Amino acid sequence: MDADIRALTPNEYPLLEDFLYHAIFLPPGVAPPPREILQDPALRVYVDGFGTRPGDYALGAAVGGQVVGAVWCRIMQDYGHIDDETPSFAISLLPAHRGRGIGTALMRAMLDTLRAAGYAQCSLAVQKENYAVRMYRRVGFTVVDENAQEYIMLCRL
Repeated sequence: MDADIRALTPNEYPLLEDFLYHAIFLPPGVAPPPREILQDPALRVYVDGFGTRPGDYALGAAVGGQVVGAVWCRIMQDYGHIDDETPSFAISLLPAHRGRGIGTALMRAMLDTLRAAGYAQCSLAVQKENYAVRMYRRVGFTVVDENAQEYIMLCRL
């Protein structure tokens, strides 16, 4: 892994919208949705007002000074919501930087951040077909619920 993992600064929080777009899982052969999908209220919860609430944490992975990946958490009513004390994860890497261990490093760094902040657990939702399920299991997440398309995963800290 050749990335520097660090906290994102508030002036970098607008990058989260781009990373949210890249976080949309696309099965093989499926065309990316239009960027307007980011206006869906179910997606806006990940980025609107980020950094203004307790429990908002964001880390970035930089290569050559450019942020190429981000992981962020907040307590929100998202797809992976467990309860009002459990932060939910979002993570994304630019496509050219996937498969090199950067995502795993970001996940582990955020788990350490949440542990240090005193959280007992964190959650995420992931489509069952997403290759990232294996990585989430490796870093300590387990499936606690599921629907037809997604797993709800929890990591006890």
